[in-house]
Amino acid sequence: MLLLTLLFWFAVAFLFLSSFLPFSKIAHGAVRGIAFPREQFFVLSLAMILLSVFVLEPQPRVFAICALGIAAAIHVGYIVKFTPIWTKQSVGANQAELADTDTHVTLIAANVKQSNRDYQQLVDLIKEEQPDIATALEVDQDWVDALYDALKDDYQHWVKVPKSNSYGIVLMSNLPLSQTQVRELLVDDVPSIRTHVQTKSGQNWRLYIIHPEPPVPNHDTKGRDGEIAMTGIEAGKDDLPVVVTGDLNDVAWSAPTRRFQRLSGLLDPRVGRGFYNTFHAGIPLLRWPLDHLFHSSEFRLIRMDRLRHIGSDHFPILFSLALTNIKKANSTPEPSDASERDEVKEIVEEERQKDREAIGTDWEND
Repeated sequence: MLLLTLLFWFAVAFLFLSSFLPFSKIAHGAVRGIAFPREQFFVLSLAMILLSVFVLEPQPRVFAICALGIAAAIHVGYIVKFTPIWTKQSVGANQAELADTDTHVTLIAANVKQSNRDYQQLVDLIKEEQPDIATALEVDQDWVDALYDALKDDYQHWVKVPKSNSYGIVLMSNLPLSQTQVRELLVDDVPSIRTHVQTKSGQNWRLYIIHPEPPVPNHDTKGRDGEIAMTGIEAGKDDLPVVVTGDLNDVAWSAPTRRFQRLSGLLDPRVGRGFYNTFHAGIPLLRWPLDHLFHSSEFRLIRMDRLRHIGSDHFPILFSLALTNIKKANSTPEPSDASERDEVKEIVEEERQKDREAIGTDWEND
């Protein structure tokens, strides 16, 4: 019984601290990663409150319930935005916008997991959904060759950035692309894509595809956080409507992603609609939203779906948007301030002085 009580108090202390640690500005994987399972920590906190009735005496039980109640309240305070009780950020398309299909853009974003060799599952999914744009992350040359061989007749425009280090990208589009740039914003061999896209109606917009490094317990997250923030600043200054998509290796409610929204002013269509957890596809109890799409307020949401399993550790996700000429949002992110931008500059400058390989370059070796 003593051992059970000690384990219980250890769990209480962990859940309590886990609710506060992500508030800190410590850019380290051991801290940033704790922000990922807020859904799970909320449920676990409630379960621990019930369990305290059977494990603790009345007096210490009060302290445990208070600590667990505070933890549960903090965790739910972050994730409640991604439930239907919250005001939606993105405006849904009206009947006229739904009818004007030439303004529509459907995009599939998929992290394929480089070592996954079941190419056909993604090919079949793309042929079934027929998106205007499809992006695949973690592609090496074999992945690029397989997708191109199967889909070259379906997509006219390709941007191929194969990498053997799990940071490769391929972009397939039926909408015209121009001014395309493949860039390594902050960390060597971690590419991103910036390109100009035109809808069937002739409207122009900008697409950013990013896949920064994942947080790991033995390394800081300044490379990831800096790349996300840099993209946010650039997107916020863009003179065209903007879509940013990719596996950010970050959850929708984290400090870096919320800072990205403040810097960019872009909307998250999941706010007020659902979590759309895409990772981990193989572990139902440990899932969170890592694959994202953010858009400027000229876009209206038509459809958003997490798609079926393709053999990866991520589920693909589909977004369908209509591009209008009017900026409109149900709610908008808070604007950033000068101190936040100065903080980003410090992170970026510090990261640029480092000479290192990207995190996880050998994780996906066959």
